[in-house]
Amino acid sequence: MTENTPKHILQRLMDNPWILLALGLAIPFISYTLWGWIELLQVPPAPLP
Repeated sequence: MTENTPKHILQRLMDNPWILLALGLAIPFISYTLWGWIELLQVPPAPLP
């Protein structure tokens, strides 16, 4: 490839370590947080004595 041809969006993503770091932190945080909220919503209410 010559310098004048634009890079594909995935190539630009893989070339930038800061974006990879941000995605590596954000994706697990969001997915586990969402998973936790779903689990909390599925817990049945505790019976009162």
